[in-house]
Amino acid sequence: MPSTAHVSPDEIRKGFSKAMSDMYRDEVPLYGALMELVAETNTHVLDTQPHLAQQLQRTGEIQRLDMERHGAIRLGTAEELATISRLFAVMGMQPVGYYDLTPAGVPVHSTAFRAVHEQALQTSPFRVFTSLLRLELIENPDLRAFAETALAKRSIFTPGALALIEQAEKEGGLDAENADEFVRQALETFRWHHTATVTGAQYQQLSDQHRLIADVVAFKGPHINHLTPRTLDIDHVQAAMPDKGITPKAVIEGPPCRRCPILLRQTSFKALDEPIAFTDAQGSHSARFGEIEQRGVALTPKGRALYDQLLNAARDELGAFPNEGNATRYVELMERHFQAFPDDHAQMREQGLAYYRYFTTEQGLAARGSADQPRTLDALIAAGHIDVEPLVYEDFLPVSAAGIFQSNLGDAAQSHYAANSNQAEFEKALGRRTIDELKLYGETQQRSIDACTQALLA
Repeated sequence: MPSTAHVSPDEIRKGFSKAMSDMYRDEVPLYGALMELVAETNTHVLDTQPHLAQQLQRTGEIQRLDMERHGAIRLGTAEELATISRLFAVMGMQPVGYYDLTPAGVPVHSTAFRAVHEQALQTSPFRVFTSLLRLELIENPDLRAFAETALAKRSIFTPGALALIEQAEKEGGLDAENADEFVRQALETFRWHHTATVTGAQYQQLSDQHRLIADVVAFKGPHINHLTPRTLDIDHVQAAMPDKGITPKAVIEGPPCRRCPILLRQTSFKALDEPIAFTDAQGSHSARFGEIEQRGVALTPKGRALYDQLLNAARDELGAFPNEGNATRYVELMERHFQAFPDDHAQMREQGLAYYRYFTTEQGLAARGSADQPRTLDALIAAGHIDVEPLVYEDFLPVSAAGIFQSNLGDAAQSHYAANSNQAEFEKALGRRTIDELKLYGETQQRSIDACTQALLA
């Protein structure tokens, strides 16, 4: 088959993201209400903040805003992780970052599958936060053996999906008909099932060890447990959720509200309690919830170190896991400690705290070749020949992810495992190295600088 007949992986990803969103809206009606609230909020922000609208227009984010989503799944075995990596590769998604959630009492480690080039991200910024259960953390050896046996019996991919993955790998892609079929087949891996593969008593044993373990082991597939739209004002969404019949979690995860947003802020509504059939009885299970995110500028290693320092200081002073009882104090502590982080893009750029994209201006292009044209990046910026815009953070924060997980697993889930990050073992299961997200941001920033200098100075 000639490669010209192949559908772009970015277009397959775009189609899959829409199909996933449609499926989840049908399965979880509150997700639809959440989407409506986010759309209303974003429209209001763009209407009332023309500077932000102009910024998003220049960076291209305005085109992707309405379709922006991330999802999350939890896998049980190395084989499942290796195959999901191949499935996502058909859609141009690669494993970016390594996240160890065990220090926060969640027995998984994770990566985020996403596109890695800014042009591909503009076509579809769909991401899937993908976690692998750490079976070695199940303390009871008999229960651990049962979990391993239960997971070994299941196959989470349809034969059709596996065949199309192999075809895409062999032929270098899929034509339009096969791409559509691939989306249909791949979607089955993420679908909700109302039946469990274990008895009620076995489910309870798994849940008593950790509710997330039960969520992974007791079902025949890794149902998508949330889809997350992107808002431009998460504080407004948080305040407005109750009027839509949605109860938000107590605390917005991530940095405090700022004039110049950094990294990632997230909130959610509690997981739904849904009826399921065990192999011997009827029961219920809580796993799927709604989440909203607001994305800010990506931070450099220096900026991330400062962020982590301030976050840890606020949490240490709080002395407890953020919850409904201490939410007000936690917000106050975060706002006080984060006063040490500049809330100004010019300062963040000058201090090397964040990544930015650079764009030529009409004034700069008109001055090209003139004798007095500035020759350095800073001088070109000062002269108005180059505009600077924040580079959006495309990834996740382990403390925030753990906070979302814990808020939906209940207070009993806040047990702590020893901090024993094992990236090498995760990458062995994955079948490849994860990509350093900071390297990607640096490359994107440098490409924009190179394009400007080529356009203005070459």
